[in-house]
Amino acid sequence: MENSLIELKNCGVIRNNKWLVRGISLKVNQGQIVTLIGPNGSGKSTTAKMALGILKPDEGSNTIKSNIKISYVPQKISIDWSLPLRVIDFMNLIEKFTTSEIEEALSLTGIKNLIFSDVRNLSGGEFQRLLMARAIAKNPDFLVLDEPVQGVDYPGEIALYKTIQEIVKNINCGILLISHNLHVVMSQTDHVICLNGHVCCSGAPKSIVKEPEYIKLFGKNIDPTLAFYQHEHDHQHLPDGSVDQSN
Repeated sequence: MENSLIELKNCGVIRNNKWLVRGISLKVNQGQIVTLIGPNGSGKSTTAKMALGILKPDEGSNTIKSNIKISYVPQKISIDWSLPLRVIDFMNLIEKFTTSEIEEALSLTGIKNLIFSDVRNLSGGEFQRLLMARAIAKNPDFLVLDEPVQGVDYPGEIALYKTIQEIVKNINCGILLISHNLHVVMSQTDHVICLNGHVCCSGAPKSIVKEPEYIKLFGKNIDPTLAFYQHEHDHQHLPDGSVDQSN
């Protein structure tokens, strides 16, 4: 695996005689951000589960480097918002950390001042930062972020993307970032994988800030954290959505 933390090679998962994903190959290295993009139902969660090692592929292989610490920030989390729960208490729900470890994690995600605040009073962006803080408190080698900006307004997205970049710089982990947005990804992402049941395309992100559609959506002075990803679609899809392998 060389420097890879995790690597999937031609992985597929089949359920009820239908392939949920097939031909998935990706790897994440230490200090690298890999963004997995695709529409709802494209197999992103299935791919993430293989990367986390909680789902065994029915074909291909998934390899996880031995003795690495893994953290995961889920897309959704169920909380009884009627309970009086402070930020510091939320951090210790599953795993106990020292106060200094909690303060360090909260500081890295920009919410150290909220350590004694009630969780139910946090904004959407603050709560996402709290989820990330809890994930990085144990200093993971590999971090999976599932739709980390969901429910956050556009300025909040920019701020959260910058926070993700800071996390990589500070703890030097590898990150698999998952999004349903097929058009907008981080310009600081090292590698982008477009998924729709299979890997449609992959490569480095390319900024097209001068394109009319880009300007229409984000304006001329958009923060450089976000950029469009372009690719050449060099294969044919069959009526059922699978790739035509005859060529």
